[in-house]
Amino acid sequence: MKKSLWLIPLIIISCKKEGSVTETSKDSMAVTEQSAAHSQVDSAALRKKDSIINNAPVTKEVLRTGVMRSEEEGKIVRTADASQLPFTLGEEFTKDGQQLILKIANYNQPTIKAKISTKENDFNIRFNQIKLPNGDYDGPFAREMEYETPGKGEVWLIIGKSNMASGNTKGHFTVSVE
Repeated sequence: MKKSLWLIPLIIISCKKEGSVTETSKDSMAVTEQSAAHSQVDSAALRKKDSIINNAPVTKEVLRTGVMRSEEEGKIVRTADASQLPFTLGEEFTKDGQQLILKIANYNQPTIKAKISTKENDFNIRFNQIKLPNGDYDGPFAREMEYETPGKGEVWLIIGKSNMASGNTKGHFTVSVE
């Protein structure tokens, strides 16, 4: 009876102990869990001026540099924080009529500059609209734009095909934002 009373506090203490880092390996790939504080330090250390944000086909969650990606009904939505500017992100349209909505949160600069680049000669793509922090829309634009942004808040860059032009609407492209 005395021995079992001695074990109760020991069991309670061991149950309250938090796991730090665990590692399991399956095939040749290792999976490591990190604490939240460690992840924040890593992502801050990875942030660089003119960072490039690549698009992996299976990526639907936060990417290495903090850009969210979701896709629904022909619209690809990417969300980034203005603190990461300037950056370049890669994307691909795989279906006709797709749009990319790049949402830039916490934008507080007086102007925004953006450029679409592609290696394809007949790619029909442009900045269709910009949504300003006050909710107003403007556009269309070409593949390069510079726009005065009144106020602070979330800015959207909406990219898609030009209805006034012909050409391929599928392919790889990058968007650079300053």
